[in-house]
Amino acid sequence: MSKKLINVDLKELAEGAVQEKLDHVMEEVLENVMNPNTEAKKKRKVTINLTMTPSENRDTVTVDAQVKATLTPENSATATLLVGVNGDGAVEANELKSGAKGQTYFDPDDAKLKDDKGQEIDKVEAKTSSKIIDLQKQQKEAN
Repeated sequence: MSKKLINVDLKELAEGAVQEKLDHVMEEVLENVMNPNTEAKKKRKVTINLTMTPSENRDTVTVDAQVKATLTPENSATATLLVGVNGDGAVEANELKSGAKGQTYFDPDDAKLKDDKGQEIDKVEAKTSSKIIDLQKQQKEAN
């Protein structure tokens, strides 16, 4: 059996620093895999770059090891905004909470009825109740 001529063990290179870097990057990759905000089936990549620089008289070689990961980015978050001009002519924007413009919904967090902007219906109606004109009541009073 012939003697091994190249005795470079990646686990022991740079007193084990390359293996430590690999362990750290592998942890990052596996955390990215387990992150529910990333796509499960997307590929992740670990790259080990060994850059070798020989000395002037070629009797030594400096090895620089770089270990890096290519991770899957987190999924984007989207929202729909209701945009319009208020009575004063100023532009207003609110996030659409109900799923459809003008639709009310029950908020699952507090079980309260809310408008499409996420405001409680009771509070919205309280603000506008002074502006409501009861024509039937006025007609009865006039008679």
